Amino acid sequence: MLESISDWFLSLGATYGVNPWIFGAIYVGAIPFFLASVGWIVKNARAGKSTLLPTMLAGFFFVSAYLYLAIVGQNIPVWVWIFLAVLVIYGAISQVRQTRRKIAEAQLETSGE
Repeated sequence: MLESISDWFLSLGATYGVNPWIFGAIYVGAIPFFLASVGWIVKNARAGKSTLLPTMLAGFFFVSAYLYLAIVGQNIPVWVWIFLAVLVIYGAISQVRQTRRKIAEAQLETSGE
């Protein structure tokens, strides 16, 4: 069963012109950079500095694997783009809420000292 799933997954790369290992490496490899960017956002927000650059970087790392898909991929069905758009929008909204919560908690800790 696992072998058939693996074969199917790897065949998608050939079908759509994307190396699934590169996609996976970008997807997983971007996680620490994304988390570091979120930490940088919180740090800058606490210090009253601009959060523009770390926010832009967090957004880039969040969508980096899909940028690879968009640049290299071929014949990607429309439903895939819709599904990815929904995932990115949901993930972005969730991350904004979580980051705002962290900033608010950090500001409470700072003002309480």
